[in-house]
Amino acid sequence: MTVLIDGLQYANWSERIFRQLREGGVDAIHATITYHETFRETVTNIERWNRWFELYPDLIFQGFSAADVGLAKATGRTAVFFGAQNPSCIEDDIGLVEVLHRLGLRFMQLTYNNQSLLATGCYEAEDTGLTRMGRAVVSEMNRVGMVVDMSHSAERSTLEAIAHSSRPITISHANPAAWHGALRNKSDRVLKALAESGGILGFSLYPHHLLGGSACGLQDYCAMIARTVELMGVDRVAIGSDLCQDQPDSVVEWMRTGRWTKSVDYGEGSAAAPGFPAMPDWFRDNRDFGKLAAGLRAVGFSSADVAAIMGGNWLRFFQDSFGSAELALQKAAQ
Repeated sequence: MTVLIDGLQYANWSERIFRQLREGGVDAIHATITYHETFRETVTNIERWNRWFELYPDLIFQGFSAADVGLAKATGRTAVFFGAQNPSCIEDDIGLVEVLHRLGLRFMQLTYNNQSLLATGCYEAEDTGLTRMGRAVVSEMNRVGMVVDMSHSAERSTLEAIAHSSRPITISHANPAAWHGALRNKSDRVLKALAESGGILGFSLYPHHLLGGSACGLQDYCAMIARTVELMGVDRVAIGSDLCQDQPDSVVEWMRTGRWTKSVDYGEGSAAAPGFPAMPDWFRDNRDFGKLAAGLRAVGFSSADVAAIMGGNWLRFFQDSFGSAELALQKAAQ
């Protein structure tokens, strides 16, 4: 089954975007539902999604297992898998990992740029690695079937998460630092460790992660993917667009500063360009995935490899990751 899956989006969701998902043939997305929100605030966000599922059942539905990707494909809809870009939603309570998993949370980042209760973010001056709570939470995420995501984490913390996790992890939206040295992009050392552990990298299309920013060309982007495949293998890479379509600049302020500072923090932006950057002209919304697939073919990828990068690898990862550890052991014994 050939599928199209995007490993990370945080759009200002609307019927228009849901219809664009269908026009683009997107079978599944990992959608960020929470950043700095508390547990109760995260539940409120889930309530909002429940309303969208109720209003647009012909377009979207909530995904819980990898089988829902097949259901989406068969019924012409998009399965939406929930994710958190910060562990604020579990507060300081490890028991909320399982509660949120039961509500559909399938991904959680251990940090969002800053030091958290679990690990160090990529904007901190010193990286102390996983904390005691971080190791406990990773083990709990492994147990229930919630994916560890280290997209915004610092190097030591990421390497320790890879080593400590009993199940493969993801970096759902980033690019190689060797291509573009953004703080959020990842070293070859991290990418090699991720691949060797069975993890998966989702290539980002967010302009701050691109060489040349918004002016990055499709050929350059696809050539970067080809070079990364030489390092990691074609079965360890996918797309995590980090598409933030239609979001107002007030949202990027929330993403960067939350409640942790009274000052302005520009994150990957600057005082001269504080808001969301413009997307490359060849990838504006979900209807442009076909251009990306064509670009991959143009730099020499086979049809089978393009299918793997555009969704097949994510599907296999979902199949291995979303069930409980006990269920995974039962399957392995069969």
